[in-house]
Amino acid sequence: MSDHSAMGLITCQGMRDLEEAAFRRGVSAEALMDKAGRRLGEALVRLIPGPGTAVAYLGRGNNAGDALIALQVLRAAGWKIAARCPYSPTELGVLPRRKIRQLGDIALEVDPFESMDSTRPLLLIDGLLGIGARGPLRDPLAALAAEMKELRESRGATIASVDIPSGLNGDTGEPSPGAVRADLTATIAAPKVGLLADSATRYVGRLELIPLEELSPSSDGGDRLTTHHHLRALLPPRAFDSHKGNAGRLGIVAGSRGLLGAAILAATGALRGGAGLVTLYVLEPLYPCLLAAGPPPEAMVKPIVSYREVLSDSHDALAVGPGLGHLRGDDRKALLEILAQADCPLVVDADALNVIAEEGPANHLHKGMVITPHPGELLRLFPEASSLDRAETARQFVNRQPCTLLYKGARTIITAPGEALSYNCTGTPAMATGGQGDVLTGLLGALLAGGLPSLGAAQAAAWLAGRASELAQAGGESEQSLLASDTARELGRAFLSLREAP
Repeated sequence: MSDHSAMGLITCQGMRDLEEAAFRRGVSAEALMDKAGRRLGEALVRLIPGPGTAVAYLGRGNNAGDALIALQVLRAAGWKIAARCPYSPTELGVLPRRKIRQLGDIALEVDPFESMDSTRPLLLIDGLLGIGARGPLRDPLAALAAEMKELRESRGATIASVDIPSGLNGDTGEPSPGAVRADLTATIAAPKVGLLADSATRYVGRLELIPLEELSPSSDGGDRLTTHHHLRALLPPRAFDSHKGNAGRLGIVAGSRGLLGAAILAATGALRGGAGLVTLYVLEPLYPCLLAAGPPPEAMVKPIVSYREVLSDSHDALAVGPGLGHLRGDDRKALLEILAQADCPLVVDADALNVIAEEGPANHLHKGMVITPHPGELLRLFPEASSLDRAETARQFVNRQPCTLLYKGARTIITAPGEALSYNCTGTPAMATGGQGDVLTGLLGALLAGGLPSLGAAQAAAWLAGRASELAQAGGESEQSLLASDTARELGRAFLSLREAP
């Protein structure tokens, strides 16, 4: 996989080696801390709706120093700040002690946070322990972790961990008893391999990379984290003389009785994803129903007698599957002909994947496809997944099948034959609602139609859909209220955020 697309994973020892090499080159530990802390604070301002009250929970080590510098940035952005620490300043490391002095009029609070005045929203920064810690949290830090947990549950606080959630093993991803459950983990310089383990997902939450040029690991072709820093090169600004014909022609084969919303969401995702011309194909009997349901007016809706008619039109990409229902007879045969004979890239999702699972994946998957299964759909395609973790499932699947895989989940995995795994870092639990995959299918189809290669298009689509859902939530939607159409509506700001973020 090319370097522009993602940041390689690293072990805890590998991270320490990078730091030691930087120190030998004359880079100072304080300079690294200042840059990491400043960029951490900037990321928190960008990703956490505010301003409100930010409380740093501090241990003795350098993660505490990073958190204290982040407080300076948050204060400048209008946040009220506080620090919670069970130790006196003299018990902290040299650098964290210096960062407390630089903050000025801030005291290390020893009493539980409930005694403080608070302004909504409430952000708790976990700077208790770093990657060097092993084993269960012990008091007094265990008590602070429990306090953060209680504030998250009772007051709706957001927990952001510095580098790694305290109590999580950075190499294995195993949580120790009492480990911090973060909503956001801002990992410094490079993602630690344990952060991507299945066992770590609910402790890590949203994963953000804080780049440090002085500690950039060399590319070794291993598994990676896709970040906005690397996707920019895939989506350069358009030439001024661009027109709809060269922005990509996308055909969408989707929808059936009772499931026409899936077709509409896919078309909306495609239009918001930049496709120049979007044609939504629907069987004749459903044409009046689809028009009554209100497809996007910018999409062309074409009634067809048979799905085979799709093959006679010119497309730069096809998106096939959302809401097709259980196809039988000639409709099923015609769909299989599209999948086999289309001379353009294909996004294959939902009911089209179920048809392939029933007909036999080995006979119908090919290198021109990007498939986008959720875990249940992949299990039908690949029953061996029942005994494997997500990473090994993805690896073994593409070793046997020639297509590009976008394996949906809280930590979506993208890979292809001969490629390492790429983990998506964006998204929110609010996406656990119907229709999100339909928007993703349309968006991915648009990126393919626009000329992106399959792997890059899949990485960008997953990132953009996740980021759009975050922006919708930051704009006022809750975890319970976010709709797939809200995600589609925010795709514009998601594209913009690729350019705006440092």
